[in-house]
Amino acid sequence: MKQFPFFISAVLALCLASCKEQAPEQPKVTYDAKTSKITTKIDSSQIAVADLPIQMQGTQYLIHPVGDLSVYERGVKARYGSSSVNDLSFTISNLGEYEITGYLQNLKFQRIDSDSIRPLTDKPALILTATYLKPIADKTNNQIMVYTMIDTDTNQDGKIDTGDIKALYLSYMGGDNFTKKSADFQELIDWNLVEFKNRLYFRTIEDTNKNGQFDKNDVLHYNYIELNSTKWEVKNYQPI
Repeated sequence: MKQFPFFISAVLALCLASCKEQAPEQPKVTYDAKTSKITTKIDSSQIAVADLPIQMQGTQYLIHPVGDLSVYERGVKARYGSSSVNDLSFTISNLGEYEITGYLQNLKFQRIDSDSIRPLTDKPALILTATYLKPIADKTNNQIMVYTMIDTDTNQDGKIDTGDIKALYLSYMGGDNFTKKSADFQELIDWNLVEFKNRLYFRTIEDTNKNGQFDKNDVLHYNYIELNSTKWEVKNYQPI
């Protein structure tokens, strides 16, 4: 009789393990005839909020992070501002050393001598990191921002979120020359600044077997960008 609880626990553990094995992993890319024409509408039901502005050292711009208000509710029918709202989080970004992180809809730039505020992008997006390349600015006076973000609903579930492919973008401080540098439908793995050569290196992975996942059977691409150049041309290199 003393072994009976252990037996039940073992059966439950096996059942849970079996369920986990059977649950298919959500693909990051869904391929069909519409894949190259994916569009995503902005969700008007979300409540946008902006953090207080940030000024990167040595720049003439304020950066306003914009994201969704996080509402933690007690009941399903609770409404924003009602007595049933349990908690609100008005902070939508975090600031590190020359880097803004979060799950942001947009960044808005404002010159310190102006009241005009301009958005980085006018399209639906999820910005995960925005990094100011301070060492490059100190050496070359080029004030460049690097963004890790999601710009396309690649799994076609009707929303842009972390289940979609990450991309690499660059712009000047202020949002000018905002351009995508990683190839469409290639997942950004990481990037690294090499100050000595004024280069931004980054890796992406391509779903070459078209199974919707990024795995060991797919192809890695190694790239760098000459930050001294105004064209920011992406060049491939082969370290292996």
